[in-house]
Amino acid sequence: MTLFEKSTRARNPAGWIFLAIFIIAAGAGAMLPSGYVIERPGTSFNVNGEIDGTPVISVSEIESYESETRLEVLTVSVLGNQDSTPGWLEIFFAWLDPQQKLLPVDAVFPPDKTTEEVRAESVAMMESSQQEAVAAALNELGYEFEPEVYVSMVTEGGAASGSLVAGDFIQSVDGNEISTVEQLQQAIQDASGESIQLEVMRDGQSFRFTLTPELVDDRYLIGVMVGYTYDFPVEVDLQLGNVGGPSGGMVFALGVYDTLTPGSLSGESHVVGTGTINATGVVGPIGGIDLKMLAANRDGADLFLAPSANCSEIISSQPEDLLVVPVADFTEALRAIELYENGSSEFPSCEN
Repeated sequence: MTLFEKSTRARNPAGWIFLAIFIIAAGAGAMLPSGYVIERPGTSFNVNGEIDGTPVISVSEIESYESETRLEVLTVSVLGNQDSTPGWLEIFFAWLDPQQKLLPVDAVFPPDKTTEEVRAESVAMMESSQQEAVAAALNELGYEFEPEVYVSMVTEGGAASGSLVAGDFIQSVDGNEISTVEQLQQAIQDASGESIQLEVMRDGQSFRFTLTPELVDDRYLIGVMVGYTYDFPVEVDLQLGNVGGPSGGMVFALGVYDTLTPGSLSGESHVVGTGTINATGVVGPIGGIDLKMLAANRDGADLFLAPSANCSEIISSQPEDLLVVPVADFTEALRAIELYENGSSEFPSCEN
């Protein structure tokens, strides 16, 4: 090969043009919406602490107590939504990272709901969860109170849209008194798509509405989220910024219990947990527990309380150096903390 031939090849732009086109195409492809969202371990919040100078748990009309126990709610962070999914480059790096999960966007944000509706539902579930958490703690402490079924959110375009509003207290369906969420759900199913007359209390006044349930995935719905609210004998205020969903219920209940009892629930220990809870103290399963265990391990938690119903996932993904204790109810959660505080090495586990 002559010097002239080398020089000619060096100046030939075809190869460089092809490379430039390839790089531009690859870059453009990496930025295209992927149809996936990325889940990763999120932030942890100490319910015995403060947010922006305001206590997460505050109590009035009764004596309360400060606690040194670091009692944390765990969260899962979601990158992306229906309107903006991560690009393929982000998806690729998340796929390489064992601490991140890829999920189809429709699995997190149902296609029949807007991103705003999903977020509103998440906030409504958190508010309902907090009510149940306070109820569980006060029940454990021997207080008495009665629940009321209320509307926490109305879905736009649903059967109840334009009639019911958030905050309505449900009194009856077709003249039959409603005192539980299960009674309301059963009354709607029993109507089999026929119109029902729903009576609610709003601002001290009674209103009646005729609604026609709609069949959605083999169930009749009226397009509302409902929950319980209580006339508690103790005023308890909970706030946790923009965190949504019901999975912090058990830890909130522990925090309220800690606030209303002398001393610290577990000294200066770092206790984290997750799980829904109802007024009777039953702890229910949650999603993303594998990522929450990673968050707990990342933060150096001493004790992780988890729903017994999540045991299959716990067994498959529990970090080796994280103490995870499964609990089925509030009493078991308190017992696990007591065992840890007393220095016990014998804890319930998902394998026994």
